[in-house]
Amino acid sequence: MLKPELYAACQRFAEQRIQAIEAAIRAAQESANAETKSSAGDKYETGRAMAQNERDRNAVQLHEAKQLLGELQRITPERACDAVRPGALAHTSLGRFYISISAGKLTVGGVDYFAVSAAAPVAQALSGKRAGESATFNGKPIRVDAVE
Repeated sequence: MLKPELYAACQRFAEQRIQAIEAAIRAAQESANAETKSSAGDKYETGRAMAQNERDRNAVQLHEAKQLLGELQRITPERACDAVRPGALAHTSLGRFYISISAGKLTVGGVDYFAVSAAAPVAQALSGKRAGESATFNGKPIRVDAVE
């Protein structure tokens, strides 16, 4: 089955993103810890403030990445879909869209798919559509050829 493979690719994407952000947080913390008080006190304070800003920015990104993984975990990849909704794989005139999380282009079995969030404009345009129905996306018609 194709959807479980796409789901696994999305899961790897989200987990790798979380690991990368956690590594960046550790690096920022190590950088802050390495700052030593020098005779130029302002330089020390500036360095610590920059490291704190970096940690804060990474903490926000980590929270968002964990939310992404949570969104994905609400999908049952084995569940068949007859209309475009989260968890559906929509074959359209513009390409193949896996409605899940914003993971971008995924290649499975030599075929390209686009993992998009249900909040993505293309997913919103296709929401609820069944095979044979059409929608408009960016002012262009988009036909749904099949939904899995």
